[in-house]
Amino acid sequence: MTTLSLFREPLRTTPSVIERQWSVPEIHPRSQQYRIERMAELLQRKETLLREVHHRVGNSLQIIASILARDARKVHSEETRLHLENAHRRILAVATVQQQLQTSREGGRSELAPYLRQLCENLTASVVGNAKRIAIDVQADADTVSSAVATNMGLIVTELVINALKHAFMADAGTGRITVTYQVDGHAWRLTVSDNGVGKPNIDQFPAEISLGTGIVAALVRQLDARIEALTGPNGFGTLISITGRFDCLTH
Repeated sequence: MTTLSLFREPLRTTPSVIERQWSVPEIHPRSQQYRIERMAELLQRKETLLREVHHRVGNSLQIIASILARDARKVHSEETRLHLENAHRRILAVATVQQQLQTSREGGRSELAPYLRQLCENLTASVVGNAKRIAIDVQADADTVSSAVATNMGLIVTELVINALKHAFMADAGTGRITVTYQVDGHAWRLTVSDNGVGKPNIDQFPAEISLGTGIVAALVRQLDARIEALTGPNGFGTLISITGRFDCLTH
């Protein structure tokens, strides 16, 4: 008779997934310092690239403006020449706004008073030139606004000044004056561009006729959630364009 013996061997256990211990690597101060320095380096690269982009955009706008001015002198058609000159002025205006914002931008905000003064000085030099003896004055309260708001206001002023230069003064006019004002009263603000030129019919309507310039101004005013109206200029002469809004209705 054969005897079968059964022996119970001790149960051998192996570490299971549950029993394994996972350790979180310790972040050493040296590693944290490296990450901070790396982040600062990347931010510096970003700022450098952004400045380079702005510089190239400004140069490209100046080149385009020069080409338009050259072509305007060559064409024989008066209508074509006027269109090229208008395009030249607008390209210069955009270049001026871009340059002024780049130089005055600090922390995403801009000092509006010096920005508008420098903008109008550049417009006087590039758009008015010596062809007409027209002065552009700026009277602006001290205020700091976001770059987006400054851009819109700068483009509005540029378009309205160009419009006044084209239509407010007769070809044989000896002198003229365009005045840009910016006033702040609490949360309310008012931007005006006025001239002492010949004025316009239907002064209570803006725009009296749809054009590229007035369309641009109307679109920019809507972006500022503001209101625009045309009035008779100071002392009953010329035209005054008034734009009013509130900072609590936009990002200030």
